[in-house]
Amino acid sequence: MLGITIAASTVWQILKDAGIDPAPERTTTTWSAFLHSQASALLACDFFETTTLNGTRLYVLAVIEHASRRIRILGATTHPTASWVTQAARNLVMDLEDEGRHVRFLIRDRDGKFPALFDDVLADADIQVVLSGVRIPRMNAIMERWIRSCRHELLDRTLIRNQQHLLHALRHYEHFYNTHRPHQGIANARPLQPLPQPATDQATITHLDIRRRPRLGGILNEYHHAA
Repeated sequence: MLGITIAASTVWQILKDAGIDPAPERTTTTWSAFLHSQASALLACDFFETTTLNGTRLYVLAVIEHASRRIRILGATTHPTASWVTQAARNLVMDLEDEGRHVRFLIRDRDGKFPALFDDVLADADIQVVLSGVRIPRMNAIMERWIRSCRHELLDRTLIRNQQHLLHALRHYEHFYNTHRPHQGIANARPLQPLPQPATDQATITHLDIRRRPRLGGILNEYHHAA
């Protein structure tokens, strides 16, 4: 199906190394069941690329929480070295510990930019890394969907001057995404803000006064009831 031909013995060895039993005795749940059962303790991460006005390529590393859809921008760099990626993992672990968050799993792909130390840092914090399948981005669909949103709503509409400008724009988008933008996947709630109480009074609905607050020069817009 993926266009990759491998021997049956190779499949057997991969399953054996991963501790997966033969099919008749296998007790592993489906991927969908795993995601639903572990959503509250599940993170996903990925790299994506963008370029500046002078053609410099920048790599952004982000993490999203499956249950709340909260996004965390871990950083952006021109050279995602092993030490840089490892430090990003340490920063993530410290942030989670400061917030008292208990995470059990983190989904990532098999990108070579992730060094072994990245997984080791997470393992020390009792976070198990789960690898998505080869050429199966849908196994990390929530993260992939956020990257698409970030490109469509921000990066495709912004001329990035340099790394500092990119980080400035991403911080604004992170705040906008976590505190204002509604998400259909969580019943139109926001990751860090509860849903407001529904307006039931007809007079209130008739005289709604909505004000627009632009961010990043109008690329992003927030809407609020007038005080």
